Amino acid sequence: HVSEELLPIMHITTWNVGSAVPPDDITSLLGLNVGDGNTDMYIIGLQEVNSMINKRLKDVLFTDQWSEVCMDTLSPFGYVLVTSQRMQGVLLLVFAKYFHLPFIRGVQTENTRTGLGGIWGNKGGVSARMSVFGHSICFLNCHLPAHMENSDQRMEDFESILQQQQFEGQAAMGVLDHDVVFWFGDLNFRIEDLEMHVVKAAIDNNKLSMLWEKDQLNMAKDSETVLEGFEEGPLKFHPTYKFDVGTNTYDTSGKKRKPAWTDRILWRLRPMAPASNNMSKRSSLSGLTSGTRVSQHFYRSHMEYTVSDHKPVSSIFTLQFPYKVDIPLVTIIVEDEWREVTDAVAKFKVTPNFSRSSWDWIGLYKVGFKHHKDYVGYTWAKQEESDYLRQEHQVTFAEEELPKESGDFILGYYSNNMSSIVGVTEPFQVTAVNQSEISNTNSSDFTSEDEIKQADSRDSSPVRNKKGSSNSSRSHTPTEGQMESSSNPRSRDTSPHSSSGRKGCSTPKRNDSSDGANSGKNTDKP
Repeated sequence: HVSEELLPIMHITTWNVGSAVPPDDITSLLGLNVGDGNTDMYIIGLQEVNSMINKRLKDVLFTDQWSEVCMDTLSPFGYVLVTSQRMQGVLLLVFAKYFHLPFIRGVQTENTRTGLGGIWGNKGGVSARMSVFGHSICFLNCHLPAHMENSDQRMEDFESILQQQQFEGQAAMGVLDHDVVFWFGDLNFRIEDLEMHVVKAAIDNNKLSMLWEKDQLNMAKDSETVLEGFEEGPLKFHPTYKFDVGTNTYDTSGKKRKPAWTDRILWRLRPMAPASNNMSKRSSLSGLTSGTRVSQHFYRSHMEYTVSDHKPVSSIFTLQFPYKVDIPLVTIIVEDEWREVTDAVAKFKVTPNFSRSSWDWIGLYKVGFKHHKDYVGYTWAKQEESDYLRQEHQVTFAEEELPKESGDFILGYYSNNMSSIVGVTEPFQVTAVNQSEISNTNSSDFTSEDEIKQADSRDSSPVRNKKGSSNSSRSHTPTEGQMESSSNPRSRDTSPHSSSGRKGCSTPKRNDSSDGANSGKNTDKP
């Protein structure tokens, strides 16, 4: 990660999904079918997400199927959910490659309601801010008011969102104070003046440039101060609204909505210094910015998706960061393979400026995990008084925290103070202990149903399998997590933490009460 320049690649998608159920396959929407695997982060902004609870899940933390399908699609490629924020139908999801997690810090989310004069969250904005390799970035997903005549109201609502969204703590700043801002969503700007038949003829003849001049957002850039510095690539794709659902045909209903580029992705670089009063607003932005450069690689719609009356829009950006040394706050050292229970040891070192907590823990994650609570097992990284002068610390995983199936795993150090993973290992192999006693559904060694039943009845390692169904009757097993749509996912009832009254505990509670054989098992833990 130490180089003269860092060039993270970000894939941003916006889609008004119109309360639809997700399509079976979104790999082409995310470019996973043609990608070279170099994308570092995926940012997905959705509007009009149906909040109907997914009946498939017993322990629902995400109450929408869109979060699930995004995690299910991206996790096999090594992308982990960094944060999510939801306000009624407006949903923002941020994913990153797992090995970038230690370099994504200071994550905060905000939301602003603008519907019904600010009391209803069907319209408004949700945002997530973070430091990525030491550079501040804010992602803002908006759903602004509809209809041709409401262009001024859209600008007022956008300005209101920017004013209200103030982040706290060390990152005390507004949206526009970040090095880079990405603003996207169903911004609902329309094409003015031109009649329906003129607009459709321009689309049919691919003369889109004549429509650009009448696009309300393009027109507003010359007059609205709040849009200073925002850039957008050329609209070389057809207007993304409004279609008959299930087709690529523009609206044939009685409303006959005029086609428009309602769904947009823009970006803005923070100027190095505030403009002085005697400078024109244009010249103030032509100077140096914060040292970051943004290159847009494409800006396109995806006509093949027909579940909504909008088409999704996506773009890929490369951010060019100036040189910055970033080392992880915690470095974890682990052997290449764990063959025996006694191998399940990890050492770790922390940087001098890292503030540890008694509630920190190290999770054992299967490669392809979805988010920080999607662990197979954990061990405390509790700080003892004798640790203060120690350069290197060591933790041991108990046998019941080890996987029942062999595979590739990583360790991640979760900081309670920072509510994020601050150190990860490279993938290493874990060979399941007591193989003869384990039902491994991926192994051809088990051909006898009796053997499988015997293995299940002995059941020495309570770990969830891939689908989330338990291979153990023990109630204190950590479940394969589904987080709720918030940057601070709620605690589940299956956590490293005891049910003490301590606040700030971000991991789920252990629940041993239903299994008398295990009562008092974790008395050495907080």
